[in-house]
Amino acid sequence: MLPKYKRILLKLSGEALLGTGENKSEPFNAPIIEQYANDIKAVTDLGVQVAIVIGGGNIYRGMNEAESGIERAHGDYMGMLATVINGMAMQAMLERVGVYTRLQSAIKMEQVAEPYIRRKAMRHLEKGRVVIFGAGTGNPYFTTDTAGSLRAIEMKADVILKGTRVDGIYTADPEKDPTATKYETISFQECISRNLKVMDMTAFTLCMENKLPIIVFDMNKPGNLIDVVEGKQVGTLVS
Repeated sequence: MLPKYKRILLKLSGEALLGTGENKSEPFNAPIIEQYANDIKAVTDLGVQVAIVIGGGNIYRGMNEAESGIERAHGDYMGMLATVINGMAMQAMLERVGVYTRLQSAIKMEQVAEPYIRRKAMRHLEKGRVVIFGAGTGNPYFTTDTAGSLRAIEMKADVILKGTRVDGIYTADPEKDPTATKYETISFQECISRNLKVMDMTAFTLCMENKLPIIVFDMNKPGNLIDVVEGKQVGTLVS
């Protein structure tokens, strides 16, 4: 089946990489990272160009300044470094399954990653390499959601695929409210008027202004990514 999308930006949460069960305190869950890598490989085998932005929440979550004593900007830089560590973990697993990968960082660290250069990243994608964007936007006060939206627009991606642990957008939090129902499709305006937290507002507005659709889906179910790319009804489409 021909893919519906030629170039995608996959936004993964750092929390999704966390260990489970008795390994809960571990920042990495190797089987999950391996499953992600295999799913991404299946998509690149179709000829789809893949860019990735990963959060850093499994290693460091921006903490309340009053409680931690760490000022916001300083904490944000710590979070950016955490995303580079996650990018390296993802890169290692992708290369293990045979996918050529480049890690680019918005903060210079030449020993581990290329600096982020837009045209170079585009060239990597055109050559069929997966590009992982680390260190967010390189600026404090922006989330990795915003980095994902920004990089997707810069790379001229067809869609942002937001891989989460939930299988779409619901009327309420399905983990708390058993009566919550799932949207198959929803407009940007409706998300705003219903105050549905798809992404943070900066990231969401960037997508809306640039008419970049977002699909929220469950990345932890093997095979879901390829179904989304082929245009099957998986998750929720925001457009």
